[in-house]
Amino acid sequence: MDRFKGWKQLHWPEYGAELLGTAFNLFVGFSIIIFDFGKGLPMERLIPNPSIRLLINGLIFAGSGSLFAISPLGKLSGAHLNPCLSLAFWVQGKMHKLDLLGYMLGQFLGATIGTLLVVSLWGSYAASVKNGMTLPGEGYALWYVFLAEVFMTFTLVLSIFFFLCSRRLMHWTPFMTWLLVAAMVWLGAPISGTSLNTARSIGPALVTEFWKDQWLYCIAPPLGALLAVGVFRLLSMGKLELLTGKLFHVPNYRCIFKNVKIPHRLPRA
Repeated sequence: MDRFKGWKQLHWPEYGAELLGTAFNLFVGFSIIIFDFGKGLPMERLIPNPSIRLLINGLIFAGSGSLFAISPLGKLSGAHLNPCLSLAFWVQGKMHKLDLLGYMLGQFLGATIGTLLVVSLWGSYAASVKNGMTLPGEGYALWYVFLAEVFMTFTLVLSIFFFLCSRRLMHWTPFMTWLLVAAMVWLGAPISGTSLNTARSIGPALVTEFWKDQWLYCIAPPLGALLAVGVFRLLSMGKLELLTGKLFHVPNYRCIFKNVKIPHRLPRA
């Protein structure tokens, strides 16, 4: 009975929101990749320049995540949608261990479900772009691809942390991440596929059953996130602190994060 009560006290609505948000983000993101680059679809003829199509990809892919962040479900969970970001919040002391595991479970399941939906909808068009998998770019050494993923994830997490330290900037975090991730997709996709997110890579790899070089996306983004935590602590020198663990914090939504420094509604005991 005590074990059953313990399961009930976990924050299932937040974990479910992360699952739905990750599935939504990848469904939209992979769909625009397929629409822009799928073999036999018209975008290659309409917009011959692949760089312009990559920019469109980045704006819509990243935009779907930012849109979810300001939605009711995003306001509930905080819209991490990324186990590397959740890991960074946990290391920084903003998440309970069980919540970290719940968020990661939701994110990986959501990534897999989102990929399955894309494959079911787009069929052979999805297969023509390897179902949205992240893969090293042709002509780039693996060490270079690895460092690119570390650097991009580091930049993303550190930028989020600094925005969430400021009452003036924190509400602009989804807008900032939209533009930043869009730019990273535009510039970084030819190098590494711009993962930034282990769940985003594992979902399509699992559905496609293709694992070549996927170890890179299991190590580099988490490493970049952990480096961002270390650099944030070094630069802030204890003078800056994360105000919340949400990308878009609204006081009247319950907040399960630790050490929140702005008004919020506590979960029921």
